[in-house]
Amino acid sequence: MIIQETNDGNIMTLTKQLQDQQDGFRQNAAQDIQNTMDEATNRLAASGITDAAPKQGSKLLNFDLANQTGEKRSLTNLIKNGPVVVTFYRGGWCPYCNLELRAWQQALPEITALGATLVAITPELPDESLTTSEKNALEFETLTDLDSAYAREIGLVFSLPDELRPIYADFGIDIEKHNGKGQFDLPLAATFVVDQNQTIVNAYVNADYTKRQEPSEVLDTLKNLAENAQTV
Repeated sequence: MIIQETNDGNIMTLTKQLQDQQDGFRQNAAQDIQNTMDEATNRLAASGITDAAPKQGSKLLNFDLANQTGEKRSLTNLIKNGPVVVTFYRGGWCPYCNLELRAWQQALPEITALGATLVAITPELPDESLTTSEKNALEFETLTDLDSAYAREIGLVFSLPDELRPIYADFGIDIEKHNGKGQFDLPLAATFVVDQNQTIVNAYVNADYTKRQEPSEVLDTLKNLAENAQTV
């Protein structure tokens, strides 16, 4: 289980950190803003968007994307070295994404020890993803999905609703600065574990951006893959 130790020595899962972040927001944000944001999330969930997302047992479409320093990475090349964990995040402006990215960084030694590669895909422009990577001291690659083209192709994209854009702007979040002019498309919260046959062996997709997969669940999947490989 991926944990963070608190000042009193207790442990905190990613799920608990995300919940604390949301609780803090609800204590400080105006009720009408909370209502507008909740309605948008509920509407997205009810749209059925997650039904079209990649599923366990299907093949994950290949990507060919540049990392934060401009080097190209493709899924077909990455899986030559072992399983690949592919996680999507909205941007470094999203506190929930930053909590998740730090949790993945904490899990990285175990992921690597199990022979897997971790990459994060984001619509953030390379300079912005580099900033996000440096801010969170990430040792895994973040890949820029320009205009959310890849995420759209696999059914993970939604556009930030018009009613939320001024709210985000009031929070000091400039989506176009991160994604490019006119770009308000964002990926769902999603993580996939892909084996060397390019088959998804673990899939997590959620229309609620405040929810993310626990890295410990991914580690369990990778352990099972490693054990099965030893018995073949």
